[in-house]
Amino acid sequence: MGGVVSRPVFFFFFFCSLLLLALSYGAMADGKENRTTLAFRVGVILDNETWVGNVSWACMSMAMDDFYSTYPNYTTRVALIGKDSNEDVVSAASAAVQLLTNGKVQAIIGPQTSVQAKFVAELGNKSQTPIISFSATSPFLASSRTPYFVRTALSDASQAQAIAALVRFFGWRQLIPIFEDTDYGTGMIPYLVDAFQATDERVPYRSMVPLMANDDQILRELYSLKTMGTRVFVVHASDALTTRLLLKAREADMIQEGYAWIVTYGLTDRFGVLDASAIDAMHGVLTVKPYVFGSVRHGNFSTRWSERFRRDHPTAKLVQPSVYALWAYDTAWAMALAAESVALASRTPSTPPSPYLNTAANNSYLTELEKLEFSPNGHRLLESMQGVKFDGISGKFELKDGQLELSPFEIINVVGGAAKRVGFWTTEHGVSGDLNSKANLERVVWPGNALAAPNGIDWEKGGKKLRIGVPLKKGFSEFVNREWNPLTRRNVSGFCIEVFDLVMASLPYDVPYEYIPYEDSNGEMKGSYNDLVYEVYLQNFDAVVGDVTITPNRSLYVDFSAPFTEVGMSMVVPVKDDRGRSAWIFLKPLTTELWLATGAFFIFTGLVVWVLEHRVNDSFRGPPLHQLGTIFYFSFSTLVFAHKEKVTSNLTRVVVIIWVFVVLILTSSYTASLTSMLTVQQLHPTVTNLHDLIRNGEYIGYMGDPSMLHLLNIDKSKLRRYESPDEYDEALSKGSAKGGVGAIIDEIPYIKVFISKYCGKYTMVGNIYRTEGFGFVFHKGSPVVPYISRAILKVTAEIEKKLYRNRTTCPEQNGAATSDSLTFNCFWGLFLITGTTSVLALFLFSAFFLYEHRHMLSTSTDSDGFSVWQRLVLMAKSFDRKDHSSYALRRFCLKVEEMKAAHDHSGRSYATSNSHSASDLSSRSP
Repeated sequence: MGGVVSRPVFFFFFFCSLLLLALSYGAMADGKENRTTLAFRVGVILDNETWVGNVSWACMSMAMDDFYSTYPNYTTRVALIGKDSNEDVVSAASAAVQLLTNGKVQAIIGPQTSVQAKFVAELGNKSQTPIISFSATSPFLASSRTPYFVRTALSDASQAQAIAALVRFFGWRQLIPIFEDTDYGTGMIPYLVDAFQATDERVPYRSMVPLMANDDQILRELYSLKTMGTRVFVVHASDALTTRLLLKAREADMIQEGYAWIVTYGLTDRFGVLDASAIDAMHGVLTVKPYVFGSVRHGNFSTRWSERFRRDHPTAKLVQPSVYALWAYDTAWAMALAAESVALASRTPSTPPSPYLNTAANNSYLTELEKLEFSPNGHRLLESMQGVKFDGISGKFELKDGQLELSPFEIINVVGGAAKRVGFWTTEHGVSGDLNSKANLERVVWPGNALAAPNGIDWEKGGKKLRIGVPLKKGFSEFVNREWNPLTRRNVSGFCIEVFDLVMASLPYDVPYEYIPYEDSNGEMKGSYNDLVYEVYLQNFDAVVGDVTITPNRSLYVDFSAPFTEVGMSMVVPVKDDRGRSAWIFLKPLTTELWLATGAFFIFTGLVVWVLEHRVNDSFRGPPLHQLGTIFYFSFSTLVFAHKEKVTSNLTRVVVIIWVFVVLILTSSYTASLTSMLTVQQLHPTVTNLHDLIRNGEYIGYMGDPSMLHLLNIDKSKLRRYESPDEYDEALSKGSAKGGVGAIIDEIPYIKVFISKYCGKYTMVGNIYRTEGFGFVFHKGSPVVPYISRAILKVTAEIEKKLYRNRTTCPEQNGAATSDSLTFNCFWGLFLITGTTSVLALFLFSAFFLYEHRHMLSTSTDSDGFSVWQRLVLMAKSFDRKDHSSYALRRFCLKVEEMKAAHDHSGRSYATSNSHSASDLSSRSP
């Protein structure tokens, strides 16, 4: 029984086991089919013979291994198909065509250089295949021009900002860029120039060197640069050309003290493969490098890279990968992420047909370019690539506008064959020794082992002196004089010469220069001042030093330094001494308006005091004429504080205290003004303004160019020209009626020298026209102008001393010719205070009085039969009567009664004593 039962059970379990085994096998087969991966073909174009190309390929291979070991379940596998461009543009384009047509790639990473990438990007744009480059940094390559070009690197435009900030940090006012004649070389220069000139620095010359230039061509260009004044050079070229340039620069003695060289990023990462001579030529060079933030991933990568490098190159010196190689690693990683995203979105089968579309595939005569086909996944892959975000080994990977976002730069100084970091550049802090705050840079070693930063300019220009043109004029030799100076051993002297010498001596470096008088064979000035300025424009002179006025027209052709004299044109006129010549001078301290206002307030204040005191103070009572005299006497006696009437009302006391304060201020001001008129102020101009001269038809003298006088609407027939201070004096002494002039119009420096020579006879009246003063003239765009201008500002005090040191010191004269009389506007606030106080006191008194006598004004009953006029008369009579209820009056009356009682008591006592005396006498009589 048991055997029969057990056999069916055995078969049952056996068949169930077979069924489960079959189901498991089917499930395993399905799983194996689902894990079938799709090859995502990506082309890579590199220069295999270069260091960057080799290292970048190794890093991309490591990226693929790392990525798929991290994400083993991804259904795509990026297959990198490499092509060698042989450092040639045509080879790079040919490799791209082969990858697109025969290789059927979905995208291309590369090519390596900007020159190669320009044409390959056009191919990608034509076939709608993304071209991703981690090393083509020229700003000419932009996604706006070629939408299918993606730059997984920083544009050279960001490098330009860092370099321009570095140049400004060291105070250099100009630089010369040296760049190769390719799209890579020329692409960055406009951005560098714009960033540099944004703050008024200048780029006087741009040196473009052919990519295939030989050593002789390079030397000729360097020697040409050496003759220029600029000593700051920025080199932007390929690594090979940059190395040759620096070697030839050392040969031309341009890698020495006084020079500054800045090299764009790239060369310092190749120290391990450069020869000793190239490294030695870079001593003292500065460069910038994209900063790579340290991370765990970066540290692990560096360790594995070192192991791989030592395994592949056991005898070579360890060289860490460049930032380009790190970008290559992150680019391959981003491509793997984008490929997976595209595969999931399109659900591509494991054995798809050709993903390319070609409407003319049957034509066997098509050229390779005509065989380019549109990629159906190109646009989707491009969008996916631009949306990838992750933390890579080079930092945060995030594309904006088709390229990496701006990141900080390291500032590298090449010292002793090593790259030493001395600081950073960030958009927040600029050039700084610290990444996160503003700090000083570490010590920089410059070419020639100099520790002080170069000046940036070599003033000698290969041994030449600056040629300084000097104007000559007959008058005002104080400014420029044609004479031999034994102290300076020069044939010119004067204030302008001394100022220029002082300014040049204050510069931190020596500048050789020589003065050349602008004269003809007869020793006369060749032409006008405009002609002399134009000689600088023609480069016959390097500069002009003299009394040259800064004008807008001249500034169109030359650059001026900051003015070293006072600015503006003024008028000089004779003066007269009217001190004490008027019998009515005591009235001059106050204007008529102020005299009237003061008198009115004296009377008003007296009336207010009378109103407040009349009912309670016997001093303000009596016959009408007596009361009127009291009003005026009390008010005006406060002028000398001699009022004897005592006031009893509190309101009166307030009014009088405020008024006495106002009188004190008025009398003090009057006394000071009168004293000034009688003692200090002695001289007055005969003319107060230019319009009076023009209206009266007076003649006006001038010197030099009359064009600015025409702007003042002066009739040409009323102008007379003079050449010297002595002629000025003679003309002003005569006056217009006797063949002279009524005034001289000239620039303020001339006028001050003239007045200091004829102290006491003339004065300067106002500033009638705006000019910019005297300035030194230089070539348009001359680098010397900022240095000279800053030096002028530093020695301004000494400049004034030099101009007037040998002149008599004249007392300051007020050339504005305004009256010294005090005006009502000076005191209207005081009058407002005292007037308000008096009115308020009257208001309070009136309110109390009307309230006390309100029954007289009541009209509720007419039984009394009084009219309104009669009521007002009664009110006036009430005001005129004594107010016996007043505390002051009661106190006065009480005091009177006490005095009367005391008088009566003394009278009775006297009478009693007299009677007693009489009784005594009578009793004693016989």
